[in-house]
Amino acid sequence: MRLNSRWLIPAAILAVAGLGYSLWRQSEHTSLPAGIASGNGRLEAVDIDIAAKTGGRLKAVIPQEGDFVTEGQVVAQMDTTELMAEKAEAVAQLHRAQIGIDTAKSLVTQRKAEREAAVAGVEVQQSVLDAAASRLARSEKLVRTNAISQQTLDDDRAAERQARASLASARASVAASDAAIGSAEAQVIDAEAAVEAAKASVARVEAQIDDATLIAPRDGRVQYRLAQPGEVLSSGGRVINMIDVSDVYMSFFLPTEQAGRVALGAEVRLVMDTAPEAVIPATVSFVADVAQFTPKTVETEEERLKLTFRVRARIAPELLRHYVRQVKTGLPGMAYVKLDPETPWPDFLNRNLVQ
Repeated sequence: MRLNSRWLIPAAILAVAGLGYSLWRQSEHTSLPAGIASGNGRLEAVDIDIAAKTGGRLKAVIPQEGDFVTEGQVVAQMDTTELMAEKAEAVAQLHRAQIGIDTAKSLVTQRKAEREAAVAGVEVQQSVLDAAASRLARSEKLVRTNAISQQTLDDDRAAERQARASLASARASVAASDAAIGSAEAQVIDAEAAVEAAKASVARVEAQIDDATLIAPRDGRVQYRLAQPGEVLSSGGRVINMIDVSDVYMSFFLPTEQAGRVALGAEVRLVMDTAPEAVIPATVSFVADVAQFTPKTVETEEERLKLTFRVRARIAPELLRHYVRQVKTGLPGMAYVKLDPETPWPDFLNRNLVQ
């Protein structure tokens, strides 16, 4: 009994002190000026899921839950064995397509040389035809005077017709050479298109390999590891859930008559339960346009029967950058918002303002 008495008095003193502090805080809060409203809430931040873009086996997850990560930091790695094999295949196809361009260009050169030979053949056959026509003209004159025989005239006529046919054949060869050149040039275009397609395949696989390395999109804190190394994930499978510590806010609720007076950009002061001596400045970034019943976190039944509007107070990113590694979500606290911008802050909201 003496032992219990020894601890009973200090415990009573602490209880009285705690009750006194609570009553003092409550008296401060309940004596707010008419132009200032308050509501309770918790610190929240934007959730970000880091997920695998394509399916595969998860090779490594680097940060632990609660770790702080910076923008661009590698947080997980997917297995890329198959992708590396696909890249090697795509690179080989690219080399083959590049060789195809050289082959097609060589064929174009060959076809152009063949055309030049065909053009030369036309010139030769044209000269042969001219000579045969001249001989035929002379023979036709000489046969009238019986200077040559009819057989010689017939032979010259046959030679002229043969030369004319040979010229037509040579011209047809030129036309065929032109068509062959066009076909060879089309093969060059096709080979160049194949090279571009192969380059695109290589780029696609390289992009998939890059996507297999998961990085933090911005500074934040890891909340959950949603998958472990060795697991096979589908496309879009989530690996890490993190919070963006540059976008932190508190949501709280105000009754209709107060919410209607809240302006976007209005000044807000936040006081957290874990650090009641510090006052955090914020601004109103959102006011709901639809009323709802007060959430269950409000303790009295009377308050739950009232319709309220959700208000969001956002902490300035510039301020968060100074305390980025100390930011934690889920902490409860009070939000005080100016309904009238001309109303001065009470003394307890002007002390120890975080800057």
